[in-house]
Amino acid sequence: MVNLVVVGGGSRGWALAFFALMFPERARIAALAEPRSERRQAFREAFGLEERALFAHWRDLLEAPRLGEAAIVALPDRLHAEAAIALMEKGYHLLLEKPIAPTWEEVLRVAEAKARTGRIVALAHVLRYTPYARRLKALLEEGAIGEVVSVQHLEPVGHWHFAHSFVRGNWRKEGESSPFLLAKSVHDLDWLLFLMPGEVARVASFGGLYHFRPERRPKGAAERCLLCPEEVERACPFSARRIYLEAYERGEWGWPLDVVAFPVTRENLERALAEGPYGECVYLGKNDVADHQVVALEYRDGRTASFHAEGLSRMRFRETRLFGTGGEIWGDGRYIRIFDFVKGERIVDLKVEAEGSI
Repeated sequence: MVNLVVVGGGSRGWALAFFALMFPERARIAALAEPRSERRQAFREAFGLEERALFAHWRDLLEAPRLGEAAIVALPDRLHAEAAIALMEKGYHLLLEKPIAPTWEEVLRVAEAKARTGRIVALAHVLRYTPYARRLKALLEEGAIGEVVSVQHLEPVGHWHFAHSFVRGNWRKEGESSPFLLAKSVHDLDWLLFLMPGEVARVASFGGLYHFRPERRPKGAAERCLLCPEEVERACPFSARRIYLEAYERGEWGWPLDVVAFPVTRENLERALAEGPYGECVYLGKNDVADHQVVALEYRDGRTASFHAEGLSRMRFRETRLFGTGGEIWGDGRYIRIFDFVKGERIVDLKVEAEGSI
């Protein structure tokens, strides 16, 4: 059994810690560092933590004797490097949320600390570990489509998800978090190299903030959705009333509602939408990250890959097409369609939709 300390008890820290409830014979949550008292209380109740195992700041955790073998680092992006290095120096192995850090200089510092301390650092590139990923990788290694020559990959972030996380949420300002591609789609760039390993010789990328701008604000729109005229609010696909309050009324009390208000109650949600960023109009200009981006990769041996991250999309699982010397494959997290140039098409249905990441 591994004793884990959780550094950052927000939505992602909770999701990772939940493993210990599912598999108590394999992991135990030993401590939490989290500034919000209501989050600390939730961890205390869920994992049976004593008061002395709860810390209001991750630096306070470092002042205590080492309380476990490993730490889950689920802090805001800008804190990853500093906390990761300090925790390794304290003696903790790490499960480090992506991205490693927002800058290359910080990434190198984390890598140097890992080499110096000998700690294990597992990066949460979770797309690699689902049944879908293992099956798709096995098919490629078996030669199902011959040698892979090119990959096309799409991440349809979802219009409301993009508004939640990248217009209203923690990742809306690059200077306060990290660039959109790094914050959301580092998973996908890792996925391309997972499916088609090799040395990349050239990279090109294009994109930007196209839609969520002040000049696109509907006529008559208020600064907050709860104050917006009904005819304007009802016509807006990014309405906070629709995304959060109507979801609550349908009985959806988990993510993303627990990011907006915690504990999740209608009263808490309404207060958050009236006072906090999640109730703001998406056209106020308080965001600066790209809402769409394209990446093209050219490998040293001439193979190619392309990736689209689309904020303006229907939210669904990622979709990947692989083109090989003997056929092509399309996959979406549940279904894998294999077209053999000689034998024709067959479909693998994994029965469970488990693409692996938000």
